[in-house]
Amino acid sequence: MSTSATSTAPSVAPMPSVSPRDLAPGVIGMALVGSSVTVSRSLVGAPLFASQAVRYAAAALILIALARVAGVPLLRPRGREWLWLAGIAGTGLVLFNVAVVRGVAHAEPAVIAVAVASVPILLGLVGPLLEGGRPSRRVLLAAPVVVAGAVLVEGTGHTDAAGVGWAALALACEAGFTLLAVPVLGRHGAWGVSVHAVWLGAVMLAGLAVFTERPVSGAASGAASGPAAFAAGLGSLTAGQWAAVGYLAVLVTAVAFLLWYRTVAAVGSGRAGLLTGVAPLAAAGAGMLGGGAAPGPAVWLGLAVVIAGLALGLRGGDARA
Repeated sequence: MSTSATSTAPSVAPMPSVSPRDLAPGVIGMALVGSSVTVSRSLVGAPLFASQAVRYAAAALILIALARVAGVPLLRPRGREWLWLAGIAGTGLVLFNVAVVRGVAHAEPAVIAVAVASVPILLGLVGPLLEGGRPSRRVLLAAPVVVAGAVLVEGTGHTDAAGVGWAALALACEAGFTLLAVPVLGRHGAWGVSVHAVWLGAVMLAGLAVFTERPVSGAASGAASGPAAFAAGLGSLTAGQWAAVGYLAVLVTAVAFLLWYRTVAAVGSGRAGLLTGVAPLAAAGAGMLGGGAAPGPAVWLGLAVVIAGLALGLRGGDARA
């Protein structure tokens, strides 16, 4: 007598398709981040910590005001949430800015940009684990495609050992900006995470400015660090630099942070990470609008590759890896 048994592999639910409504905020947020590259050029000669402290302080005030107008409650962090939020501020805001500014002194900007463009791979691997799931096979396949397209857009460049180190730090900080938010997004939402990360970053940068930074120009350039030097550094900013700080505070920080964390909460960090490929494309476009040369064939090819990678990773129907 023969018996037959039907055995089936454990079923794994397919990934649902992503709504364009959920993706649109993240796309816009990354486009704003990409545009910041062109705007930030005017701050090369400005005090780094002082100007960034003002940027994030202004952004925090704007976010708090908008939250009150919108009737969004802002919860006070508790317990370990302080560590996660401080980690977002320390890595994604403070160290990332330091890594980019110090990195371009040792490497061409393209090297730093390509390193940051590798974020989708890290987010695709680590993000789902923090969210209690497993990486998606489709996202893992799409992430290198998006990175390859970003490399074509930004190109490659010359660097030294220090430049490689700064580029690696920038990559880790950019990934930390999203990954460290995963444990606190559930309770605080996009508004709460944005507000707390921004004001904590402003406090950290202000402390660095007061205790370590000296004015870079003007009569007070030889003054010791401290509150007076901090004020003198802000006084040395030109009208154009203040305009750049305002743009970074309102659009690249307050608006972009809200949009980005909204998409991360809606679609998960793995899929949202693919959208970081939009930033180098926006940077290339902003450079052209700012008077730069028109993109060459490699840039257009990179644009097509990024779009293909996004289409691969964001459509549903794929089982978890």
